[in-house]
Amino acid sequence: MLVKTKVFELSNGSYKNLSELARVMGISVSQVYRVREGKRNINQKFIIGAIKAFPAHRLDDLFYLVAESPTEDEPLAR
Repeated sequence: MLVKTKVFELSNGSYKNLSELARVMGISVSQVYRVREGKRNINQKFIIGAIKAFPAHRLDDLFYLVAESPTEDEPLAR
């Protein structure tokens, strides 16, 4: 399972840009950007930062799980 986020959709009305969002979350702009682009997985620091940036939202408003796609080496479950 992969952890995905709704933080970027929520930030449009709350924060003017990724720099402001990153500052409130207490993480680097590059980390926020990489998560948004799918180049970095969501880690504990990102989750804690999202809770700080969106205190009125519940955890399941900010994050959700998706199944990982099987790799070429993994057979599909039947």
